[in-house]
Amino acid sequence: MAQNKTQRNDGDVMAYLESVANKRRREDSLVVLKMMEEVTGEPAEMWGTSIVGFGSYHYKYESGREGDFMLAGFAPRKQALTLYIMGGHDRHEELYAKLGKHRTGSSCLYINKLDDVDLDVLREIVSESVAHMRRTHPTA
Repeated sequence: MAQNKTQRNDGDVMAYLESVANKRRREDSLVVLKMMEEVTGEPAEMWGTSIVGFGSYHYKYESGREGDFMLAGFAPRKQALTLYIMGGHDRHEELYAKLGKHRTGSSCLYINKLDDVDLDVLREIVSESVAHMRRTHPTA
């Protein structure tokens, strides 16, 4: 059975974030790093080559495929700061309405810059996502 291509590894989170060329994206990433560490109570770890993740949970599909993935995470992509909101966006519709300028796609929340959003609302979205994953995945 195929493994998830995004695996936790021992990459240096701070070295990775310091290598982000866009100054605003680098600074925003440090803010999100601190917020996600506080919300999850977990240290930052590299997942793959470009995702900073926090904590993990075990999943198993009806097909038999199973693995581990991060509870929350983010990636300072060139196009946007991408936050990984596990468990879907439907539960957060009211919060997204108050968040500010953003886009969503599958488990991704795309933010151009943190100045565009309400950081308290963003923290609440991440907190609710993590709480949901811990409720629905006892291994988290």
